[in-house]
Amino acid sequence: MSYLICGKCKTYYKLEPGESRKDYMDKCRCGAKLRYVENLDIVDPNWRPVQFRKKPTKKEVLKEKFQVITSIPTNIKNRLIRFKNNLQYRLQRQRNWNHSPNYGPQNVGMASILNELNLKNIRWEVVLPAALAITAIYAFTTGIFTLLILLILVGLGYFFNNQVLGVKNGLITGAISFFMGSLLTGSYLLLIPLTIVGAINGAVCGWIGGYLKTRI
Repeated sequence: MSYLICGKCKTYYKLEPGESRKDYMDKCRCGAKLRYVENLDIVDPNWRPVQFRKKPTKKEVLKEKFQVITSIPTNIKNRLIRFKNNLQYRLQRQRNWNHSPNYGPQNVGMASILNELNLKNIRWEVVLPAALAITAIYAFTTGIFTLLILLILVGLGYFFNNQVLGVKNGLITGAISFFMGSLLTGSYLLLIPLTIVGAINGAVCGWIGGYLKTRI
């Protein structure tokens, strides 16, 4: 006979024919590490039998990862909603400002969001080198060097005199670089979430860069 025992909560489980100790988790529900024994002669006969937790099968692991991929985390979804609402508010305020007889156009020069839902005004000669640099940093460096990603994205936004163009180009750059970086690092299961995170970071940093350009 073979058993798994927990010395902390005084429990044991008798392995059934065909079962292996590798089929079960290494720890009991109480947090103590499980031990494998051939018989129960070494333990108190008053110990109680229980069912320990089994390790998830490959099918269950794949199912769980698939659910993670197909569902956008709540915090990312909320960030997207807040960013969208903030951008719509700024565009509406700029539209009202431009139509006011008492004021002239601002330097920011935000246009309607409908006019920016395309690939026009993308400076590919700037976006592609920046995306390649960020991809290399993302895939081959760790630690403090990853802060260079944010600096590059802010610098890209600073390149434009218009904050909307800074956001637009930063978003494209972030999405491309995080997508390619995920492929190079083998993070295939997190490809979609990481691409979304890259787009958000690019848009935010692009806006910051454009904002600094109008203030400095």
